[in-house]
Amino acid sequence: DPEHSEYEKKVIAELHRLESAQAEFLMDHLGQVGPDDTLVDAGCGRGGSMVMAHRRFGSRVEGVTLSAAQADFGNRRARELRIDDHVRSRVCNMLDTPFEKGGITASWNNESTMYVDLHDLFGEHSRFLKVGGRYVTITGCWNPRYGQPSKWVSQINAHFECNIHSRREYLRAMADNRLVPHTIVDLTPDTLPY
Repeated sequence: DPEHSEYEKKVIAELHRLESAQAEFLMDHLGQVGPDDTLVDAGCGRGGSMVMAHRRFGSRVEGVTLSAAQADFGNRRARELRIDDHVRSRVCNMLDTPFEKGGITASWNNESTMYVDLHDLFGEHSRFLKVGGRYVTITGCWNPRYGQPSKWVSQINAHFECNIHSRREYLRAMADNRLVPHTIVDLTPDTLPY
């Protein structure tokens, strides 16, 4: 059905636009990054944000994912774009990466923190970030200030087999791992259309 196909193309294009805008917003918060720096995308998926980061900063970008198919796709795309000398995906647990202690300028998780223990995750970011390095995450969380998680949080957890953490858990795990919040932005109104 051509009409359905056209609608589907529009939906996919809008999702891509929203996801790209979210990645750009994330990169706006990475701090001072230059061509001599190395960045880490923890939970990189197919590598789209890595390509965007390299194009924006000229830096080296390392991505980790548990999916060999995603890593292969990301590396193939980097080769097609002739940036594979700067952008690389690898199959790796984001809680136990091969990066040198203090060797990374900035790192991020974009909607992947709900699949891991926050203390372990932030401990790993804290280990490989340079002193003064920047960590950014975009994620869904619930605020205990308003009581227990909503039924929507429970439904998302069940559907995606994840654990949406509370805002308090993020702040505690960051503090326990010497990651000091610089900016906290509530994106709820901006993400509702998504």
